[in-house]
Amino acid sequence: MEVIHERCCGLDVHKKKVVACVMTPEGKEVRTFGTMTQDLLGLAGWINDWRVTHVAMESTGVYWKPVYNLLEGDFSLVLGNANHIKNVPGRKTDVKDAEWIADLLRHGLIRGSFVPERWQRELRELLRYRTSLTQEATREANRVQKVLEGANIKLGDVASDVLGASGRAMIEAIAQGVDDPKALADLAKGRLRDKLPALEKALQGLIGPHQRMIIHCQLRHLTFLDEEIARLDREVAERMIPFDESIQQIDDVPGIGTRTAQAILGEIGMDMSRFPTASHLASWAGVSPGNNVSAGKRKRGRTTRGNRWLRSALVQAARAAVRTSGTYLNAQYHRLAARRGDKRAIIAVAHSILTIIYNMLHNKTRYEDLGVQYFDKRTSQSLIRRTVQRLERMGYTVTIAEKEPVFS
Repeated sequence: MEVIHERCCGLDVHKKKVVACVMTPEGKEVRTFGTMTQDLLGLAGWINDWRVTHVAMESTGVYWKPVYNLLEGDFSLVLGNANHIKNVPGRKTDVKDAEWIADLLRHGLIRGSFVPERWQRELRELLRYRTSLTQEATREANRVQKVLEGANIKLGDVASDVLGASGRAMIEAIAQGVDDPKALADLAKGRLRDKLPALEKALQGLIGPHQRMIIHCQLRHLTFLDEEIARLDREVAERMIPFDESIQQIDDVPGIGTRTAQAILGEIGMDMSRFPTASHLASWAGVSPGNNVSAGKRKRGRTTRGNRWLRSALVQAARAAVRTSGTYLNAQYHRLAARRGDKRAIIAVAHSILTIIYNMLHNKTRYEDLGVQYFDKRTSQSLIRRTVQRLERMGYTVTIAEKEPVFS
């Protein structure tokens, strides 16, 4: 096979060691290094002594990140998907893996994964950690509700938000030892005061000392999580200042708010040229259907495995978008959900949202909704024909006469 890169190195990265194989016209050498910073600097020096230009490694967990960070800028780095560069079964050792990666790189057979620039990687870590803390806050709120249910306090049956301003005040009072349902109900604020009789019944329970202690701990944990999320919000907002215009662009799409726009931009970045088409981006995100065709028959194709953080943000945006009536995305969801079910329809809407974002960022345009009647306009004749056929099957004679343009 044709040699594409004459001086290359393959790295088999593990938690405690890195096996490196250098291949050059002068020969081949394999060495093992530790993963401490000093060891990795020694690895970089050894690779540089061989005048290597290209280095490849597998994306194994998080172990590749310190190696990548130290080698970035000095060499042309290729991060390969481990599933795409597996060695022949039965011939697997660390040394053979490193040699295999180097040989594949030498002939240009490793397709590099998308690794964003350092500023985007830092922003990603902040955004992903914020998402993790938000999810943890939701789990902790569910635990509070579970303890209340165990004490037969049915606050969730009356208040829509158990940990809102009113609910939080009542739960804190319960944790401090207040038992009187009337006194607890009197802590309600706003419209919840219209439900005082129901609140008094819901707040009459049998709560023990250990449950009060658990609730007290849970409320302190929730307060801590809220403070940390607020700190991350401020840091992310500061780092996102240069991209305010793009965030406002994405914010125009139904179902997307500022935090979701930040999460999406943090994952895909600003430069859409790294993705040849919107379909490539959708496949990378994991919102594209898989191809499964055998003997000329198309079988069920599951969505591809992609960036789970981006996919989660898109699905969340799709759930919000389909609740906005009078929009293209709402019409698309109802059109597909009737035939394919809720989950497939939501993934299709998520795919559409990502395609919209790609085209807006790529073409520097604003969002223009196609409207709720888009699909009816596109298939107006088929819609008329199906409607007439249904009426005729019911025994009616139908005559179609266009009085004015059907769609303005």
